[in-house]
Amino acid sequence: MIRRSLTAAVGAACAFVLLMAVPGSASAATGQFRYSYTTAEGYEAVGFLNNPASGECVDLPAPGSAPGTVSRAPKNHTDATATVFLDADCEGDTYYTLRPGAGASDRLLLRSVVFS
Repeated sequence: MIRRSLTAAVGAACAFVLLMAVPGSASAATGQFRYSYTTAEGYEAVGFLNNPASGECVDLPAPGSAPGTVSRAPKNHTDATATVFLDADCEGDTYYTLRPGAGASDRLLLRSVVFS
């Protein structure tokens, strides 16, 4: 009887250790998301997001851009899928998904992005 109890306790302890070793759900995409935009002074600039939060919409471009500026040429160097939207607040019917490591040309315009 003691041997069974000891075996069960050891088994439960091993299961707990294995459970704790399995990573939980990620709260951020690992890597960098890059995009181009035009500054208020008319210069071409590159904006980026480092390790962006998953599931949170980010409006682009960066501060200092011209009012009404649309970003372009996104490059998704994260480990998550990026869904880019032409409209702000990740709304609207015009969107495009970029797999991890994928990018798009200057023709793809965007105002917001969310990561899976």
